[in-house]
Amino acid sequence: KIEEKGITHMANIKSQKKRILTNAKSAERNKAVRAEVKTRVKAAQAAVGTDGETEALRLAIKRIDKAAQKGVMHKNAAARKKSRLMKQLQPAD
Repeated sequence: KIEEKGITHMANIKSQKKRILTNAKSAERNKAVRAEVKTRVKAAQAAVGTDGETEALRLAIKRIDKAAQKGVMHKNAAARKKSRLMKQLQPAD
């Protein structure tokens, strides 16, 4: 079970063994959430000037907010990402 997770070092204490397994699960989940955020942001940037621009932006912001809510991303980092994304998508005056 532990070998399947790709864990090389293992503690002797039972609670620590459990923590290592749960940390590996959450790290995997967090990685998936971060990847989803990156994908949505790239899609929003690619959609600039097209019909689906607002929808792509909405989805990207939704994913960023969700990541911050889950604690995968700090709330200030999420706010910064959203701000920069909005700035990029605004028409240059």
